[in-house]
Amino acid sequence: MARRKKIYEGKAKILYEGPEPGTIVQYFKDDATAFNAEKKATIDGKGVLNNRLSEFFMTGLNGIGVPTHFLKRLNMREQLVRAVEIIPLEVVVRNVAAGSISKRLGIAEGTPLPRPIVEFYYKDDDLGDPIVSEEHIIAFQWATQQDLDDMVALALRVNDFMSGCMLSVGIKLVDFKIEVGRIFEGDYQRLIVADEISPDSCRLWDIETGQKLDKDVFRRDLGNLADAYTEVAQRLGVLPKNATPMTKPTLIN
Repeated sequence: MARRKKIYEGKAKILYEGPEPGTIVQYFKDDATAFNAEKKATIDGKGVLNNRLSEFFMTGLNGIGVPTHFLKRLNMREQLVRAVEIIPLEVVVRNVAAGSISKRLGIAEGTPLPRPIVEFYYKDDDLGDPIVSEEHIIAFQWATQQDLDDMVALALRVNDFMSGCMLSVGIKLVDFKIEVGRIFEGDYQRLIVADEISPDSCRLWDIETGQKLDKDVFRRDLGNLADAYTEVAQRLGVLPKNATPMTKPTLIN
């Protein structure tokens, strides 16, 4: 196999130069991190599950007219995506109080919010991805006001789609984050959903029991993370009901 050029390696994925100009191969790792990578582990099968789940959500979004960078899944751990210029912000949508908003504002975890709340976080691991206001974003030219309006609209459409998907299989979408990228078509700029959408980037609770089916299982030592992600995949029909988490194959660069 020809050696591929690695573009970037993050905590959960590796990006390689794609086979065609303007494309990237996104490889999903089994690494799990929490608390700004202070807690780390390798969870066999996590990358396979996130690849399949992100494919499911991105394909669904493309199907309802929400543009994403996803092109196709290549194999169990890789997908082909469009190259984009990532805006250095995480866009978080919250439907229920949990995690940092509960700590910051003293709202009991599990409290339904009166409406979906959209927050922005500056992507900088050294700073711990701090929350920022629209005024900060515009002042430091990370995005324009039009970009922000478009990002909020994208995030709320993703929220509607994801909430419906999860509700149909007995799961509550507590919150999630997306990243947004710019693509250029001639002189025209368009914003699209990028990175991934998976249980790594969502909080998912069973509606009946409150059982956590997301990365909080790892953060809070609540059980086996691959089992939780497998449960989500099986409920959504991404994996058959009798499937077991898949182990990690050897990566050949």
